[in-house]
Amino acid sequence: MTNVAIIGTEKSGRTSLAANLGKKGTSSDITMYNNDKESRKMAFVDPHGYPKALKSLITSLNISDIAILCVPPDGLNRDNPASVHTGECIVALDLLGFKHGIIALTKSDSTHMYAVDELKKKIKLMTAGTSLQDWECISLNTNKGAKNPFEGVEDLKAKISEISEKIEAEQDELNNLPARVFIDHAFNVTGKGCVVLGVVKQGISKDKDKTKIFPLDRDIEIRSIQSHDVDIDSAPTGTRVGMRLKNVQAKDIERGFIISDKEVVTTDYTLKCNISKFTRAIETSSVLHLFVGLQSEPVRVEKILVDGQEVKEVKPRSTCVLELSGNKKVAYSKEDRFLLANLDLPQRFAGYGFSK
Repeated sequence: MTNVAIIGTEKSGRTSLAANLGKKGTSSDITMYNNDKESRKMAFVDPHGYPKALKSLITSLNISDIAILCVPPDGLNRDNPASVHTGECIVALDLLGFKHGIIALTKSDSTHMYAVDELKKKIKLMTAGTSLQDWECISLNTNKGAKNPFEGVEDLKAKISEISEKIEAEQDELNNLPARVFIDHAFNVTGKGCVVLGVVKQGISKDKDKTKIFPLDRDIEIRSIQSHDVDIDSAPTGTRVGMRLKNVQAKDIERGFIISDKEVVTTDYTLKCNISKFTRAIETSSVLHLFVGLQSEPVRVEKILVDGQEVKEVKPRSTCVLELSGNKKVAYSKEDRFLLANLDLPQRFAGYGFSK
């Protein structure tokens, strides 16, 4: 199964594209669009809470295998205030080291061929040296009222299918690891109890597994598993799942909770970080926003170390160690990538790091 995040600024065509690719399902600050009619089942995610909320964007990306970045004709124009969010999406994808993606040049019905070529050149320059530098640009329209509605979408589908073959090979390797499920929604169902929705990030999660939920660190049992409304006995890496859980209530679960046998749980962090070139200097005592998996919380910078020496600030493009303190328990594994953001800046992402 392949999960696809369709991202971009407001009015970039991302929502109409998602609705064309799948049937609308669960909706909160992200909306799921499911497609189980093709030979390869897919789920498409529209982070419609973004750009107001960074959490919507990060959730969509961290439950997905492929990202489609929607760029409208004016998506990189400096006189368009929304263009900062196109740039912010590029920064987020690069800081996450996102491997697989496509750049969709949307609204091709409302622009000229030469303008599309100029936009491709701008994108090539902006993504040079980033994880997006080799992503293919596909021109399409997302206007169902156009003369040729959704022209180019079949080319997009073909590219998604091509990338999905690579992803399935990667997922097969991850099946050998201990199971981890990222939860993005939780609710109670009358007669069934607690139900969670999420994605198996690694391993194979099985019906009747006795495991734990973090950061609660509570023993639970998986009572049943569904995918695309079909009961299944086991869910390998990449499967979008609904699970009934025993020994926990939905009111105790937040987005980002993890079903697994073991996680690190803490409120304080020591991270080896790379600071983005598109941010400002980070100072001690400043407040940043931390993202890991689907979890997020504000943290205070307690100490900055550069080459083992304590400093008062760290500049963009630098490598450093940050000691951070928070208030809420967060669960993660040593391999998880943390993102840091400064919510007071126009381009909010500040850097990434890993736990030391």
